[in-house]
Amino acid sequence: MTPTALITGASSGIGAEFARYHASKGGNLILVARREPPMQELKAELEKAHGVAVTVIAMDVGTSEQAKLLFETVKTKGLDVGILINNAGFGGHGPFLNADLEKTLAMIDLNVSALVALSYLFGNEMKTRGGGKMLQVSSTASFMPGPNQAVYFATKAFVTSFSQSIDQEMRKEGITSTALCPGLVHTEFVAAAGLESTGLAAQKGATPASVAKCGYDAMQKGKLIAINEGRLAFLLNWITPLLPRRQVLNMIESMQTKTGS
Repeated sequence: MTPTALITGASSGIGAEFARYHASKGGNLILVARREPPMQELKAELEKAHGVAVTVIAMDVGTSEQAKLLFETVKTKGLDVGILINNAGFGGHGPFLNADLEKTLAMIDLNVSALVALSYLFGNEMKTRGGGKMLQVSSTASFMPGPNQAVYFATKAFVTSFSQSIDQEMRKEGITSTALCPGLVHTEFVAAAGLESTGLAAQKGATPASVAKCGYDAMQKGKLIAINEGRLAFLLNWITPLLPRRQVLNMIESMQTKTGS
């Protein structure tokens, strides 16, 4: 029997595609995001197409306290989570000193603090039940520093490191944690992060559905890290680490500089 999956950031993009793929396997779902209407539409689609039960929770999980509230809400509904997909997150663009501090701190809260809290709370429930799976949505940004997205890259470095560490600790409890590290994906993220007209945004990119499948399948196999492109995986693992650090910084900064800047 396919366990129930809780997906944060489930209203669009990769999150919605995780939901579609999990439902196609016959698994029930808990969809979590701020925007309720698109989740209700997705609920109707999946229940009709696959006969699964979908629970919608319209909630902002941008802080550890809100993550605790989500956990309590799930418990109040009497639902057991066998798969946790921490997909919610956001980025930003521009020099660190020019950024809005409150938005920067909110990014850390969502990308790091809330993810840690949800992993801890649902992880302990999985431990009690004797197993479970987690998928932490990170990024290829986690493999390098990111001028013009300094904090975003740093939060994803945390996610990839954290995911591997807790996987090592939890495997004896029957729990795995996989870090999904995609490159550019064509979602709302590019516009929301202000990355239009950059060299990064000009790249071909992947579809949300293909990235979701890559991450979900890797999670089911208990892999530590999943990178959706073989060429990119080779570059990140075998080429980038050997380059001079300043060259890497210059390269990333150039990719994230807007045309005409």
